[in-house]
Amino acid sequence: MTRQRCERESALIRLVGGGARVPARPFRGSSRHSRPARGSAAASAVGGRVGCVETVRTEQLRFFDGGTPQEPPRRDEPPRIVLERRARGDEEVFALLRRVGYADRHLGELLVPADPARFTTDLTSVPSVLTWLVPRSGRHLPAALVHDALVGGPAGSGEAGAASYVSKGGVVVDRVEADRVFRDAMADTGTGVVRRWLAWSAVTLVTLWVAPPRPGGWYGVVPFAALLLVAWLGWCATWDLLDASAPLATGVPWIAEGGWASELLGGVAGAVVVPLLLAPLWGRFARAGAVLGVGLAALLHVTVVLGVLTAAYQVLERLVTRHPTLAARAGATLVLACAVVVGLALVG
Repeated sequence: MTRQRCERESALIRLVGGGARVPARPFRGSSRHSRPARGSAAASAVGGRVGCVETVRTEQLRFFDGGTPQEPPRRDEPPRIVLERRARGDEEVFALLRRVGYADRHLGELLVPADPARFTTDLTSVPSVLTWLVPRSGRHLPAALVHDALVGGPAGSGEAGAASYVSKGGVVVDRVEADRVFRDAMADTGTGVVRRWLAWSAVTLVTLWVAPPRPGGWYGVVPFAALLLVAWLGWCATWDLLDASAPLATGVPWIAEGGWASELLGGVAGAVVVPLLLAPLWGRFARAGAVLGVGLAALLHVTVVLGVLTAAYQVLERLVTRHPTLAARAGATLVLACAVVVGLALVG
């Protein structure tokens, strides 16, 4: 992209951010789904050109008290997030007793949920092994609640037709646009740049799984194949770095034979460069592909370790709960064995 063209698109982004109306065109065969024009701020947010990335400034006043179905919203009041815990077996969900209002830059005012009596949320939908990176609650919670309502429940539920929101402008929000709203809303809560791009990329991956723009087409297959390739290359690079063999592992060219430091440097470089080279395969979701690819390569080993520890904890918890006597005996045996090992080490 030439510098002049980038400057023209940046000027258009500033114009849209200042309140100009974004032209809409039909999306996915329905005139109800608004899609921003190419080169607009909204288009940039959902997969525009990487060379002209929109910068969203934090504007916390975009969130406001959405009231209730019987009580009007208050734009001059901050959001009041009132949650009621409702347990469903092992699942923990919350009812949102008051609406959350959000003034999106491109869609206007949104009130969520449409019917608080029928809406539940699990807060931020994050696998347990990744809550250290993106916790279920925190500064980003209002944005997560808005996203849950726009897509129809916790991310990944895929509940068709269960979206629960009121749009002042009467727009219908598809999942791709809901993901963009989520990212912008996180910026307005003051969520860090890295965390919000990781979260946006994760929900984008879910969208490509449950509601790809072209079901059964490119977006439903290639991004997942690219991530699988990144994971496999990470597996190969790990064993190449250790100079060991493992099933399905082969050498990788970016780890040349040499000292440990040089091989480690090559592995780190490959973990960055290879996912970026594969990111264009994601099409207009290339930025999500870049973030997830590099994140997967960088966090693969940490995630595996945490996954193993989490699984071990869950097994131990179930064993202690269901078979306390057996668990006590196994624990005593383990402690005795450890004591013997330590004693032999001290004597030897």
